Amino acid sequence: MPDVRTAPDFRTAIVTGSTSGIGLAVARSLAEAGHAVMMNGFGDTGQIEADRSAIEAETGSPVAYHGADMSDPVQIADLVAATTARFGQIDIVVNNAGIQTVAPIEEFPVDRYNLILAINMSAAWHLCRATFGGMKARGWGRVINVASAHGLVASPYKSAYVMAKHAVVGLTKTLALEGAEHGVTANAICPGYVLTPLVQAQIPETAKARGITEDEVIRDVLLAAQPTKSFVQPGQIGALAAFLCTPAASQITGTALPVDGGWTAH
Repeated sequence: MPDVRTAPDFRTAIVTGSTSGIGLAVARSLAEAGHAVMMNGFGDTGQIEADRSAIEAETGSPVAYHGADMSDPVQIADLVAATTARFGQIDIVVNNAGIQTVAPIEEFPVDRYNLILAINMSAAWHLCRATFGGMKARGWGRVINVASAHGLVASPYKSAYVMAKHAVVGLTKTLALEGAEHGVTANAICPGYVLTPLVQAQIPETAKARGITEDEVIRDVLLAAQPTKSFVQPGQIGALAAFLCTPAASQITGTALPVDGGWTAH
């Protein structure tokens, strides 16, 4: 395999939560664009390696994997160190890792609240803190936060998730201002409902919380919010993330970009 690190436009990306769903699609899109990618996330080790090696073989871009638990700042630091050791620098950060719990606030488990904020919100701050200075020093960088339509609007029974995703949109705006004169952009992608493992896991939880069937959750809760009446595809999020790393997107910064089938147009 040619060493793409010698190319003048070579960039290295960390994509958190990239062993399935949106993150995996983003990792693939960035690799297809010629960037080196450090994948991250949990799952079956055999499947993770199969996906990693397939993306590397199909795109010709180097792809590695690190299993950092994004709720742990020490492991986040190790992810940064390992990526730097493997690829030399970190140019693109995609904060995608996320978990969800659906419950009325008075019944919301405190341990799940703490974990949701740690993974969905604080992890993005820790990873950006560790990488933003290098981007500024080199005069180029991209921060892409996968914030969800719930970073712009709310739904019942998702207090911790909505809280965290709104905070991520605020972080995005702050980073955009801090990086504006240094060639570093920061944007939030706000997907509507994408049929990922995370969303699939919400369906029975939401059915229980609302006292309805799972089919009714899909029809009357999830897709009711999206005027197109169809799920967003992971590859569509990946394509947007890759575009945000191109020269054509250099003046797009500080934005929250909905990809939600018209949900937030209401």
